[in-house]
Amino acid sequence: MDAGSVSSSATKSHSRCPLKEQYLQRRNSRENLDRFIPNRSAMDFDYAHYMLTEAKKGKENPLASSPSKEAYRKHLAETFNMNRTRILAFKNKPPTPTDAIPNNCSTSFQQSKPVKARRYIPQTSERTLDAPDLVDDYYLNLLDWGSSNVLAIALGNTVYLWDATDGNTSELVTVDDESGPVTSVKWAPDGQHISIGLNNSDIQLWDSTSNRLLRTLKGGHQSRVGALDWNNHVLTTGGMDGRIVNNDVRIRSHIVETYSGHHQEVCGLKWSASGQQLASGGNDNLLHIWDRSMASANAPTQWLHRLEDHTAAVKALAWCPFQANLLATGGGGGDKCIKFWNTHTGACLNSVNTGSQVCALLWNKNERELLSSHGFTENQLTLWKYPSMVKMAELTGHTSRVLFMAQSPDGCTVASAAGDETLRFWNVFGSPEVAAKAAPKAATEPFAHLNRIR
Repeated sequence: MDAGSVSSSATKSHSRCPLKEQYLQRRNSRENLDRFIPNRSAMDFDYAHYMLTEAKKGKENPLASSPSKEAYRKHLAETFNMNRTRILAFKNKPPTPTDAIPNNCSTSFQQSKPVKARRYIPQTSERTLDAPDLVDDYYLNLLDWGSSNVLAIALGNTVYLWDATDGNTSELVTVDDESGPVTSVKWAPDGQHISIGLNNSDIQLWDSTSNRLLRTLKGGHQSRVGALDWNNHVLTTGGMDGRIVNNDVRIRSHIVETYSGHHQEVCGLKWSASGQQLASGGNDNLLHIWDRSMASANAPTQWLHRLEDHTAAVKALAWCPFQANLLATGGGGGDKCIKFWNTHTGACLNSVNTGSQVCALLWNKNERELLSSHGFTENQLTLWKYPSMVKMAELTGHTSRVLFMAQSPDGCTVASAAGDETLRFWNVFGSPEVAAKAAPKAATEPFAHLNRIR
């Protein structure tokens, strides 16, 4: 079991305005402090001293030198190779430019094997906003970035919206103490409607453009709703009661399917891009894969795979954008591992011990990379190269565990929220211009539109 909620200190100041930018002095990380160090291995200092002193005496006193002495000097110079005219010389002459390869061959070779420039990854956050009253609870999901480029964050009983286009902040809703605090937020695919899970087991649906409550979903859970995800018009909810419920928001009787498998709080929910498979993680250390074709309206749905390899709560879930059946999961403080799964077979493909609690996972939409956020002791974000899982960068700045991450619609910027009550933005996945050129095409599965082959 992972450490969940951490109560705030009574002495903590709440005078800060939410989502106000912090201005921090930054250092130039690209200072060039190199210096030139000469190579004196080609210099003959004895000969140089002779040429500067003794060699000029004969020229300065031509009368004192006899023909026999001059002949002796020339013979001595030839014997000891002292007829050089330069005192200081390069050891090797620079090579003359030669066009060894014809221009047409060189051009075709460069086109066939282009050299890819290494992407610069900033080690510090691009922007930092205050997030007072952010609940420090591992099992909640309080941050999401919608397709309309608006970021939603729950701070205590209030949900705020931050427009990434112009930086404006607005308050969507503040619930009363009997219903709150807010325990989860999730944008609908249209980027206009947003779902809000509450501590009293209710789920509210809001229209963000008009700030209007559309409906409240009741009866699906017995306790707080900490996990939400959308599959078109179906809102899937996970609660502390261990239940997973599919809610069709278009109809009055919204509960259409239930999934039974967890016996402790459900803290992670993610639908695959195809909408056919659902991954769920819980505080019971279990990971379940559910198939939509097996869902039943009359009885609890049976899981497709029950995976028990993690040894702590499974909250971090991320479906791979370039391989449809690949799922990455992260375990809590007692596990510290990132695992990769083939969700068709249920096989664990790889497991990497990160050394700290894994709080969230995000795939790079444009490159084969995975970003993880962590808790004690470094409270860092780590960028991994897939599938080698070599560390590409570690981003530090948070002073408490990085509980939540969300990705911008263009896939380039990542927002992270931590128990230190700050919201930081990282340009970790590159610029939009470069990302648009490098975006890989997802590998399509054969018969992806079919549930079964008979």
